[in-house]
Amino acid sequence: MVLTLAFALLIGVALGMLGGGGSILTVPVLTYVSGLDAKTAIAASLPIVALSSLFGALGHWRAGNVHARIAVTFGAFAMIGGFAGARAAQWISGQTQMLLFATVMLFAAISMLRTRKGVPLNEPEVARVAIGELAPIGLGVGVLTGLVGVGGGFLIVPALVRLARIPMRVAIGTSLTVIAMNATAGTIGYIGQVTWPFALLIPFIGVALLGVAIGTSTAQRVPQSVLRRTFGVLLLVVGSFVMYQNRGVFTREATAAVPHAASGDHQSEV
Repeated sequence: MVLTLAFALLIGVALGMLGGGGSILTVPVLTYVSGLDAKTAIAASLPIVALSSLFGALGHWRAGNVHARIAVTFGAFAMIGGFAGARAAQWISGQTQMLLFATVMLFAAISMLRTRKGVPLNEPEVARVAIGELAPIGLGVGVLTGLVGVGGGFLIVPALVRLARIPMRVAIGTSLTVIAMNATAGTIGYIGQVTWPFALLIPFIGVALLGVAIGTSTAQRVPQSVLRRTFGVLLLVVGSFVMYQNRGVFTREATAAVPHAASGDHQSEV
């Protein structure tokens, strides 16, 4: 429990500083440190991320780092996708969900670590974004949240920076607002599918909120390039670890194919 709560503090700091990354750490911690099965860990991560993100968003709102119109528009589509993804998760095995989780993490890590020329990280004017541009991204982020417990900050932050041309810190605050909405919808979608570990969730959320407060205040003093690189490295490390831990999905498929072949050979000999 002590180690779990230590990670909870780190998760909160990641959410407060980066506008995402909380669920990226929450799911592996609940699975490999707390010992929950994959499906329960994914479901349990959602209320943690929802409340932590909401707490962080309030801090960014007070600092003027939340674009309300974009947050509401983006968040509405994300909530639809989040609920749908959570309901669809009942037909997918827990280990397959974790493998998908790792794949998304590695893709996000590469995306965040690539050098993008011409991205306006500090553009003072906010561009008007058509709903048609935000809708597919919001729905996609939502489905990922419900399906594998990914809050979506790694997609939301760069999307807002590139499409809406808002400063990185405003993108982070807006992202936290969207994640809070998205993860709440995903939590509702998992009701009736899993048994909620409240004895673990309550202290975890409390410590994570403390971390968010620390991360939110620190984010105001950290250079934007450092935030971006930190985000990318975090995704790369966690994604690689989860991918390695769930490599058994491929092993089982290969093993399952061998008995069938052997059985066929035996029958032909008889």
